[in-house]
Formats: sequence, C-alpha cells, structure tokens
Amino acid sequence: MITIHINERHKERAVAVGLSAASMSEAERSDEQSMDELAALIETAGGECIATVMQNRQSPDPKSFIGEGKLAELKQLIKANDIELAVFDNELPPSQMRVLTEELGIKVLDRSGLILDIFAQRAKTSEGKLQVELAQYEYLLPRLTGMWKHLVRQTASGGASPIGTRGPGETQLESDRRHIRRRISSLKEDLAHVRSVRSVQRRIRERNSMPVVAIVGYTNAGKSTLLNTLTGAQIPARDRLFETLDTTTRKYKTDDNRGFLLSDTVGFIRKLPTHLVAAFKATLEELTYADLLLHVVDITSEDMQTQIAVVEDLINKLGAGTKPCLLVYNKCDRYMGLLPHGENIVCVSAKTGEGMPELLDKIFAILSENDHRAVLHLPLNQGALLDLLRREAAVHSVTYTEEYIEVCVTVRAELWSRVRGYVADKNGVRCDER
Repeated sequence: MITIHINERHKERAVAVGLSAASMSEAERSDEQSMDELAALIETAGGECIATVMQNRQSPDPKSFIGEGKLAELKQLIKANDIELAVFDNELPPSQMRVLTEELGIKVLDRSGLILDIFAQRAKTSEGKLQVELAQYEYLLPRLTGMWKHLVRQTASGGASPIGTRGPGETQLESDRRHIRRRISSLKEDLAHVRSVRSVQRRIRERNSMPVVAIVGYTNAGKSTLLNTLTGAQIPARDRLFETLDTTTRKYKTDDNRGFLLSDTVGFIRKLPTHLVAAFKATLEELTYADLLLHVVDITSEDMQTQIAVVEDLINKLGAGTKPCLLVYNKCDRYMGLLPHGENIVCVSAKTGEGMPELLDKIFAILSENDHRAVLHLPLNQGALLDLLRREAAVHSVTYTEEYIEVCVTVRAELWSRVRGYVADKNGVRCDER
C-alpha cells in the first residue's frame, strides 16, 4: 500500500522590527497599531510572526537603522528562535538593507517589499499582474547592489574571469539594470494601453447614462462583502488583508430602471508603497470618474480614525477629494458603542444586510440630485429613443397618441441633452404634477 503524505506549506519564521524616531514624521514612525498590522501582513504573506522588536531613537542610525545595541539584541533573538526573515515596519534605504542583510545573515524585507510580495501572490488578472510587476521592478532597481552576491561578479573583466572573457566588459549588475529598465519601459507601455481601453469603456458608460459608485476603504474593511450583498456578486471576501486586488464592477438596478455601476477597488493601507500607487494608477483613477464614493470603515477597528485619515489622504492624492462621498460604517452588528450619525453617514452590516435600505436611499438621493423629470412628446418614428429610455432611465408611464408618444420619465444629466428637445411643457410642468 502506498501512503501519500501531504505536507502543509512551510511557514517562514519571521520577526517584525519597528523604529520610532523623533526625527521621523508621525506617518513614518512605528507604533503598537502599525506593528500589529505588520504582523498581520506577515501572516497574510504566508509567514509566521514569532516576535516583535521595537526601538526608540532620536534618529535612525546611518548604518544599521536601529543602532548597534538593538542590532546585537536582534541577532541573538534570530539565533535563539531559528528565525528566517526580518521584516521592518519602516521603509529601508538600499544601503541599510544591505548592511542589515549581511549583519543578520537572513533575508531582510521592509514593509513596502512585504506588501509587494502579497500583491504578487494575489494578482489574478493580466492587468493586476502587470501593475504588480511594474511596482516590483521599480522597487527592486535601486536595491540591486549587494542584494545577491553573484550580481557584483565580473563576467568579462580581469581577475579570475574564465578564459575568453577577459578584457573590457560589463558587470552582471549593469546588465541586470539595463534589462530591468527595458522591462519597466515595456510594462508602462502595456499599462498605457490598459488606460486607453478603460477610457473607451468610460465613454461608453457615460453615453449610456449609467452612474458609477466606487467602493473605497482600508484593507479588510468589508468592501467586497458590501459589493456581494448589494449586487449578488460572488467575489471572494475572506477576513484577511488585501483579499481584493483586481477591480470588480457589477450593475445594481431597481424595478423602475434606476441603477448604477458599483466598483470594488483595492484596499488602502498606511505606508502604502509609492511605486504601488503609481503602478495601480490605471485602476485607481476610476475614483476620479466616479459619481459617488462609498468610503467603507471598519467600526470595530481600534485604529479606526487613523484608517479613515489614511484613506482620505490617498483619495485626495488621487484627485478625487471633491467627489461626493458617503461614510459607510461597516460591521455595526459587532459594535456595542454609540453608532455615528449624520447627513452623509450610514451604519451597516454588509454581512447580515442590516442598514442596506438606508444606504441605497442615500446613494440614490445623491445620484439623483441632477436628474431631470419631465413629460416628453416623442415622434412616432423615435421608437429607438424610447427603447434607450427604458434601458437607461426611469420610465414612469408611456401613452401612445395619433401624433406622438407621451413619456413620463426621469433621466440623468448625461442623457438629458438627447431628450430635452422633446419636452412637452417648456414651462417646466413635471410629469408627477399631471
């Protein structure tokens, strides 16, 4: 008898390291919340966080970042616990990452590198993979020197080079740099094509008068669960960081033809790598064309206010800060305190469906602010326009006469220009007044 043993994937044993220096900006400093988040990121990447090390200094050490004393302490911890990976909560300059790798004798990553690794695991669509690959190469390029010892070996210049390779030449490092720069250029061209395709799709949506509602928020706030609850989509929505990377759009429509497109976007996080934001521009620029943003907030998070600030800051940086925005406090079924309230605030549970009717009412109230409701007298030969109104507007009644088709309808601003010439009463009598 043959017995097959299936071994679980080996989890790398990791230590999380953070520095809080007075010379750093508040956003750059490590604290208890950011270290807890880093430990969760390590788990998300498939590792196991064995220990957490925090250091307080006036300023980062120029050579070892955390200082010689703390570095010696970290070495002992790594040896005693068979740790294979050190992940720093702060972004490390290439020179310090090189020193730390040599001193600790294990693989060293910073927060940005870890997030990029998670994104590489999670990207499923060709667009997502392109964006992640571009971000990884731009992150890797300044860190090539010393990252692998074989890269600094001369392949064609003097010393102990193989016979036939002596003389003028280039280092492997220079060759790799050139290759990476070519690949970066190619990826940017591919992503420019993606953006042009998105632009065409966006124009089609505008022509069809379908408003767009974009879901934004901190990672693991419940954005995908909200999309699933509202539209019946089957998007994976697990309780882990960065579950969704690839933008998903679904249509929500009511019985009276009111509707909108609902887009789920990648979750935000503090200290999100700059390269990643730039690479995902083709996806994130959808926010600037949305008619409404739903900012989903995990009301049970102890760090809720910081998370709200992080998301709002990134929304502003992406140029969507002036967009209408609803603050959607999620997971209210698990919250025991006083629930927030206000004009552009709604409390829901995406998991149980609690608060969804109120959320939809507020969405439609904002989207309909510029709607036009009127009586139209369409010529009898304008059946195609009537079909368009039935698909893309809220048609309340249709009456056929010998001279025209009388339509009571509510249309969005984008479609109004196509039908305003058929308004029956130029004095503004509304169809609900007849």
